[in-house]
Amino acid sequence: AALTFPTPSILLVTFNRPRTLNCIDSTGNHELDALFTWYDAEPTLRCAIVTGAGRAFCAGADLKEWNARNAARAAKQPFPSPYNTMFPPSGFAALSRRHGKKPVVGAVNGLAFGGGMEVVANLDLVVAARSAVFSLPEADRGVVAMEGSLPRLARTVGRQRAMEMALTARRVGAEEAREWGFVNDVTEDGKEDGDVMDRPVVRKALEYAQAICSKSPDSIIVSRAGVVSGWEESSAENATRIIKEIWEARLNDGENLREGIRAFAEKRQPRWSDSRL
Repeated sequence: AALTFPTPSILLVTFNRPRTLNCIDSTGNHELDALFTWYDAEPTLRCAIVTGAGRAFCAGADLKEWNARNAARAAKQPFPSPYNTMFPPSGFAALSRRHGKKPVVGAVNGLAFGGGMEVVANLDLVVAARSAVFSLPEADRGVVAMEGSLPRLARTVGRQRAMEMALTARRVGAEEAREWGFVNDVTEDGKEDGDVMDRPVVRKALEYAQAICSKSPDSIIVSRAGVVSGWEESSAENATRIIKEIWEARLNDGENLREGIRAFAEKRQPRWSDSRL
């Protein structure tokens, strides 16, 4: 992946294997896991954006590696990789099962198939180019989308729509994805080549990221945790209790809460500090 910093507070991650439609192999998955762990721990960074180079966002797992791993397993031979597993606990691209601490915004510039769709299902905000296409074609290859998207999609779009994607591999366009609820905004298409920052989809994602960065970083972290907890827990009250137990005292003891209230009383813009949560 290629890393850039559109602003000092924003990390832009570009899946950068355009010749393979940005398929991600086991090494890439584990390297991305280290990257997003660092992102969560780096206090100066407040929001991340993910996009893809070329005409694809991400076409999923590297099936050539998957096939080679299966052949090695069948022959009871070791597979020559520094990683024993295809995926870290955070899932495909370290995003499909990521819990994390800080928000990640998707700028889906083209096709998001398989693992790419699994990533989309777990992003915090998603902007899609008009030509973007979303699909779970795993059943066409005899595999299953097992890195977190199936239950997450069911909760976001409902059982029947999730079943339609999982069982028929139907392709969903950007406008329909917005109607279904897993895309926030749709932009015009940009050029496949050149600087990704010139693409409307990335510029719109950057607008969302800048809006996030203008708020209290502590409030962003805790608000995100509250939404994620409510999405994952069966009981809204249980989710609320968990968030209050984990975050409330730390939020109240933080400088940013005091600064926000002080700035309101003094009728000025707050000067946020990097989060220590």
